[in-house]
Amino acid sequence: MTSFDPSPQLNVWRALLALAVVFVMLATTGWTAIRGHRGSSPLQTSLSAWDHGHLHGRALPDADSSPGRLAHFFASLTERQRTHLADRYPLAVGNMNGAPVELRYRANRAALEEQRDIELERMHDKRLSDVGQYDAGRRMHRFEDLMQPGRRILAFDPEGSGRVAEVFGDLTQAERVSVVVPGVDTDVLTFQRTNRRYSAPAGMASALYTAERSADPTTRTAVIAWADYTSPSGLGMEAATALRAEQGAVRLNALVRALPGNSSVALYCHSYGSVLCGVAARQLPARVSDIAVAGSPGMRAEKASQLRTSARVWATRDADDWIQDVPYMEVGGLGHGADPVSSAFGARVLSADGAKGHAGYFEPGTESLRNFAEIGVGSYRAVHCAQQQHEENACQEGLSAAVAA
Repeated sequence: MTSFDPSPQLNVWRALLALAVVFVMLATTGWTAIRGHRGSSPLQTSLSAWDHGHLHGRALPDADSSPGRLAHFFASLTERQRTHLADRYPLAVGNMNGAPVELRYRANRAALEEQRDIELERMHDKRLSDVGQYDAGRRMHRFEDLMQPGRRILAFDPEGSGRVAEVFGDLTQAERVSVVVPGVDTDVLTFQRTNRRYSAPAGMASALYTAERSADPTTRTAVIAWADYTSPSGLGMEAATALRAEQGAVRLNALVRALPGNSSVALYCHSYGSVLCGVAARQLPARVSDIAVAGSPGMRAEKASQLRTSARVWATRDADDWIQDVPYMEVGGLGHGADPVSSAFGARVLSADGAKGHAGYFEPGTESLRNFAEIGVGSYRAVHCAQQQHEENACQEGLSAAVAA
C-alpha cells in the first residue's frame, strides 16, 4: 500500500498562510491607498484640446498616433509652428512620444509654470483646510524646483500625486541610454529629496549619470529618472499584486520605443520597479540590452529565461536589505515570483558591497552603483560579481562575445 506524504501540501499551506498574514498585516496598517479621480484631469483636458485643434486650418494628428507618425508631423513644421503648439497645448506635447525632445522640455516647463500658479492660489484659498493649503505649498515648491534652469523634464502629469520623468545628459546625442525605474511611493513630491538624496529617482539618476561619465568619459550617455507611472502607495495590497506594474509596463514600453536615435537602452529597476520591468520584459524592443534589478521582490517569473527577453538580466541585493524577508512566491496573483538573486533564477548576480539597506543601491561609492555604471557604458568585463557567483564567474559568462558584438 502506497503511503501518503502530506509534507508537500503542508508546506504549500504554511507558505500560503504566511503570505496571507503578511499582506493582511500590511493592508490593515493603513498603508494602502486607492487614488481617486474626479472629472477630466489637466492632461486629459490638454489632449482633448489637441484633438480638436488646428494649425493654419490643418487638423492635428491623433495624439495616440505612433511615435514615427508624430515625429514626421513635427518635422514638417517650422520652428515657430512647433513652439506655438508647445505653448498652446503644453501638457499634451510634453507627454507626447514622438515629439522632439527639446520641444517636450519646453512644453513641460510651460505646464509646470501653469500648475505652479494654480497651487500658489490654492495656498491662500480659505476654503481649504490648513493641511490642504500646506499640501498646495509643497506641490508649488516642487513644481518650482522642476522649472529650474538646466532641468530637462521629459514627462509631467500633475493629476493626483503626479508623475514626472527627467533627463540627465543629452538624450538626442546619446549612444547609450539608462532608465531608472523606481518602486513604491514614487510621485512628484518624492521624486527628489534633500535628505537621503540617492534614495529618490532624481538622485538615483543623477548619481548614475555621474558614475557613467566617470567610468567612460568618451561614451555619450544619458540617464532618465522615470517616475512616469502610478506606483503603489505603501506596502499594502497594491504592492503585492502586478496591477500597477502592468499599467506601468505599457508606459515604459512606449517610452523606450519612442526614444530618439538608435541608442542601446539599459533599465535599472529598484524594488517594485523590478516587478514592472519583469512584466515589461516580454514586449520590450531589442534595443534594450540590459535589465538590472536591485532590492527586488520578484519579477513575476520563476526563472530569468521566462522573461523572454534578449536583454542580459542582472540582479543585486544588499545583505541588510529587508526585502529578502518577503515571501518569494506568487499565489493567486499575490506575490511576485522567485528571488532574482537566487541561483535557480539564473540572473547575473552583481556585488552590492557598500550599499546599506533597501534604498542604498545608488549611493556614490557603492559597488552596486559602480556596477550599474559599467553596464551603462557597455564595460561588461569590468563588473564585479557577487561572491557566490564570482568563483564560477557565472555573472560574466558569455560577455566576451557580447563586448565583441
